Amino acid sequence: MFVGHYSAAFALKASQPRVPLWAMFLAVQAVDIGWALLVMAGIEKARVVPGFTAAFPVDLYYMPYTHSLLATAIWAAVLGLAYLAWRRGHGRAAALAVAAAVASHWFLDLLVHAPDLPLYGDQHKQGFGLWNYPLPELALELGLLAGAILLYVRALPQQARRAWTLGAVLALVQAGHTLGPWLMDDARGVAAMALGGYLVFAAAAAWVERGAAPA
Repeated sequence: MFVGHYSAAFALKASQPRVPLWAMFLAVQAVDIGWALLVMAGIEKARVVPGFTAAFPVDLYYMPYTHSLLATAIWAAVLGLAYLAWRRGHGRAAALAVAAAVASHWFLDLLVHAPDLPLYGDQHKQGFGLWNYPLPELALELGLLAGAILLYVRALPQQARRAWTLGAVLALVQAGHTLGPWLMDDARGVAAMALGGYLVFAAAAAWVERGAAPA
């Protein structure tokens, strides 16, 4: 799962409008941000294996600190509490929405990953493997994204044009990611590129809200 993660950001933002969209964008990708940093540091492990799955040729064979279900729950709790401490005035519901955004990552990944998502540590790995079916996987990601943006613009109609613009860009990125040629052969390079993408998309989410009345 790539841009489909942002469906959770848009939907949860619609339910808790005071949480900045950029914060939701970072929350839904928090464990992947951690993964990128840990792969670049040599702590978690991945390797590019052409044909590993049809849509994503990266073997994510060791990622217990970011992508186990237990680790994801810890990340969600910590970041939810951090948001509550940062924006106490937004209330517990907003912090719970941030925690839910973080936790959503594992469950959305479960749909597409090969069995590489541990329940805890490096044990009992799960994954339904939709990455082996590129067109259904692409349809799932774009369908989730479109549905969530629809919820978002209904709640925040003044941001509709920019939200749909960002959605179109995300859709194009996803189509290239799923169907285009794979040009990288180094896992650390993949991690660095992904990290840059997450930061750029968070900045784009801030642009969507720019000029809107503060919550």
